[in-house]
Amino acid sequence: MKQFLLIFLGGGIGSFLRYLISKTLNSHYPNFYLGTFLVNILGCFIIGLLIGLSLRNNYLSQNQMLLLATGFCGGFTTFSTFALESHILLKEHSILYMSVYLGLSIFIGILAIALGLYLCKLL
Repeated sequence: MKQFLLIFLGGGIGSFLRYLISKTLNSHYPNFYLGTFLVNILGCFIIGLLIGLSLRNNYLSQNQMLLLATGFCGGFTTFSTFALESHILLKEHSILYMSVYLGLSIFIGILAIALGLYLCKLL
């Protein structure tokens, strides 16, 4: 139960910060989603630091990783997890799988948004 609460707490904080940063910066730069872009890049950097610290002599505990990597970074941006998984595939020399994962995630993600919008027009 403690682990679920850590993820919940981290996710809530991450989501709140993502909203605050995106809302503030996106409204100043309406032709480029600067806030979303910065949140995604910052989330990737943070999850890289966390994974690096975790791998380095177990610097972070499992609970700290759940709070920060799974919770905070997951709430802050799922792009960080997407980028990490892509990096893992690249590191494992799975170029084909990484390319398919990247391509399908982006392409089908955009199609899923279009389908959702289309279905709402039918209602």
